[in-house]
Amino acid sequence: MPERPSTTGGHYLRIACADAWPGLIDACERAARAVRPGVSVSRVPCTGHVSVVSHDRHRPCLFPQHGPGMKHERPITLESWQREIVAAHPWEFLRGLIHSDGCRTTNWTERVVGGERRRYEYPRYFFTNKSADIRRLCTDTMDAVGVRWRRAGPYNISVARRSSVALMDARVGAKW
Repeated sequence: MPERPSTTGGHYLRIACADAWPGLIDACERAARAVRPGVSVSRVPCTGHVSVVSHDRHRPCLFPQHGPGMKHERPITLESWQREIVAAHPWEFLRGLIHSDGCRTTNWTERVVGGERRRYEYPRYFFTNKSADIRRLCTDTMDAVGVRWRRAGPYNISVARRSSVALMDARVGAKW
């Protein structure tokens, strides 16, 4: 969720986390505290979700991509120091992308095997984002760690190859 300036000279960052994912709420709060120790981080309960809220004067230094307007209508590029972090921690970056804008699901199809129609199920990861830049950051990182992916519509990235799903399961995992 976009941050907004506060009347006390800093910036609020509010991240809405669905109640269905309590582990994700905990991870979001831990990350907010780890990035800026000593900065206030709190949980604000709302109907159907909890907002993890933080206030900081230096927030724009941490998120130089922040700006007015919709993120899919403006460039989203990483600064050199951010690229270094992603290169050093690609799985953590992918985990954050998948846990915020993705999912692990079970797809199915029907096939005729030995003259008989059978249902075939397989696990799959999806990542969905309207921003072409954010999708590119995701797929570039998947390429770097050896995850095979494909486009599945204008805004979707799909990981369905058995070996790539196994790699994602071992390093990213489902939301919790």
